[in-house]
Amino acid sequence: MPESTEIARIADRDGVALVPVGATEQHGPHLSVTTDTVIAAAFAAAASARVAKDVATWVLPAIPFGYSPEHAGRPGTISLSPDTLLALADDIGRGVAASGIRRLLFVNGHGGNPELLHVACRQLRERRGLAAFAVHVPGLPLPPELTEGVTTGDLDAHAGHYETSVMLSLDPAAVRRDAARADGLAEVTAAAASLTRPFGAVSVPWHVDDLSASGVIGDPTTADAGWGARAFAAQAATLADIVRAVAAHSLPPEWVHSRRGDAE
Repeated sequence: MPESTEIARIADRDGVALVPVGATEQHGPHLSVTTDTVIAAAFAAAASARVAKDVATWVLPAIPFGYSPEHAGRPGTISLSPDTLLALADDIGRGVAASGIRRLLFVNGHGGNPELLHVACRQLRERRGLAAFAVHVPGLPLPPELTEGVTTGDLDAHAGHYETSVMLSLDPAAVRRDAARADGLAEVTAAAASLTRPFGAVSVPWHVDDLSASGVIGDPTTADAGWGARAFAAQAATLADIVRAVAAHSLPPEWVHSRRGDAE
């Protein structure tokens, strides 16, 4: 972590604050409850390193909790309420703005967070005058040569091929391969057929208990460290491009108003 004077230099260079956002929740019997946080923090660090020559960045400590009601009741799951997550995002944004940094990017690793982070970004613009953005990094596109090798495709929802492969590339000691089992595939297929296909995009408030006995939704038995490393590199490169775009993005007029209010 940089010291205060370095953060001031980042602000002077119109830098970007990167806030990794994860979760603490069950990931089946083979992955840690911190999986989403580890992945988000690794992506933020990798993107920061990739843009170091072009953009000054401040990578904040990862937020280790998220909005995880879909895993409630499973051991190891700690979910923030929507109000708490929004308040936390606002407090962080307030501190970033007070440090003189005007652009902020939430680097998210948990599928339950994006909707709330989008609301948080709107509030940070309104309340703090920040140019605030959020990206769900595991959802960034992968090259065809990687997606063609994943037989579960869109069914790979939680603790499956993708997350297990990426964790094998980042921290193989944290993965219990002997405990990995496929689960939830038939249930997800049936749920998708009953709503999504006849009616188009429908938001379903699913719970893992509806779909999986183990907590896994996907097939982690096909996970591969090499595939995970290539997937991580591809998405980290895209994230770096996003950071550059955020750095070049125009500031909202609310920033000027918020600075004027502080001066008054």
